Amino acid sequence: MNAELATTAPPLGLSHWISHTDTLGLILLGVLLTMSLAAWSILVLKAWEGWRKRQRGARFCASFWNARSLDEVAQQLQVQGADNPFAHLAQCALQARAHHAHHGTTRLAEAGTASEFVTRTLKMALDEETAHAESGLTVLATVGATAPFVGLFGTVWGVYHALVAIGLSGSGALDQVAGPVGEALIMTALGLAVALPAVMGYNLITRTNRVLLAKLDGFAYALHTFVALGQPLGHPARVETAASAAPRAVSAVRAAA
Repeated sequence: MNAELATTAPPLGLSHWISHTDTLGLILLGVLLTMSLAAWSILVLKAWEGWRKRQRGARFCASFWNARSLDEVAQQLQVQGADNPFAHLAQCALQARAHHAHHGTTRLAEAGTASEFVTRTLKMALDEETAHAESGLTVLATVGATAPFVGLFGTVWGVYHALVAIGLSGSGALDQVAGPVGEALIMTALGLAVALPAVMGYNLITRTNRVLLAKLDGFAYALHTFVALGQPLGHPARVETAASAAPRAVSAVRAAA
């Protein structure tokens, strides 16, 4: 009897559901596939970009702290370019110092002392790095929040059509109900499969960005000390000690803004 039922029962599964669903079901499936493609593209791009930033940032920080003067750092930046956030901050600070020394306070943009001008420049550079680090997170958050509901909507729509078809056929046997309803649940599973990587990737990237921005904030304080105040701190450990003991200039500007 079981063998006979297996041979007479229609093949069920994703391919069968796709071939029998309506236009709205195919549209919802396409939306989920688009969400999944967008989320995975951002995750792969962010992973590759984060790995490059960490590698290049570590190399630049090592060469920065081993440099004998800021002029040597400036020469290094001219040769290699600012290919990581730490190099970008250093380049902005050095350019701000040279710009203020050359132009003085002839315009409103250069108003204030050299220390204040460097602080504003570092703040803008930190804001740029923050915006760049957070790019794509809105897409991941949107996919993680809406994909389960898109899948649930597809399931509800599929169950509705399955029950209507069963009602029109006049057969209410369990084997006639379970198959179509079970196929409709595929959309819920697809929605969860799309949302889970997006949510986990969002949390991981947010954590990585928070750590990176904390390091950038400490590096910005050291740069401000070197460039504007003329008080070199030497080893990074001493910079961290001074940063914890005294208010950071960049953080003070952020609070006042």
